[in-house]
Amino acid sequence: MPRAVVLLSGGLDSATTFAFAKSEGYDICALSIDYGQRHKVELVRAAELAAILGAVQHRKVTLDLRAIGGSALTADIPVPKDRDAEAMNQGVPITYVPARNTILLGVALGYAETVEAFDIFIGANILDYSGYPDCRPAFLQAFETLANLATKAGTEGSGQYRIHAPLIQMTKAEIIQLGMRLGLDYGKTISCYDPDAAGKSCGHCDSCILRKKGFAEAGVADPTEYA
Repeated sequence: MPRAVVLLSGGLDSATTFAFAKSEGYDICALSIDYGQRHKVELVRAAELAAILGAVQHRKVTLDLRAIGGSALTADIPVPKDRDAEAMNQGVPITYVPARNTILLGVALGYAETVEAFDIFIGANILDYSGYPDCRPAFLQAFETLANLATKAGTEGSGQYRIHAPLIQMTKAEIIQLGMRLGLDYGKTISCYDPDAAGKSCGHCDSCILRKKGFAEAGVADPTEYA
């Protein structure tokens, strides 16, 4: 079976992406990044999901994007709460982490080289997270071009790297429905940007609101444990 690297954060989107890639016949090498995010409980969930879903490997790489800051996820900046859809669609949100997906995909590309995988999956989505510039198809296409210019396999012609974002045009409800068809237990995932010390979701950040809305529109009971 061909191998694929899947960026696995422990959230709803990345878990669905993992399940989808596996259903497509790939052996999954999962990659989780501790980049200094305030919601570190997602890394615990990622490890659990990798084991449950049957990753052939699971690597955790530690970076320090707190040294850069500039985001409510990596600096002492309040996470926005209880915003409506109009507010969420106004520009790039403060929860955007500067260059995060560029860095994460760069690490994933290096991992793919070492495990001889040419397919990299990311749970990027533009409908629910339209304010994030590094979730756009144009960015992912550009990174795929970069991957084939900047690697040994790409320059020697021994393989072609492909960046997959199977959820890119799906609503949160459609993502949840896909995951349910694939047998995914969403109770094992966490989407919250500001969970409490016990790992319970706040229920009020943008990510929690979008998650709640997705389950409601999908007609699926929300298994999330909220504070």
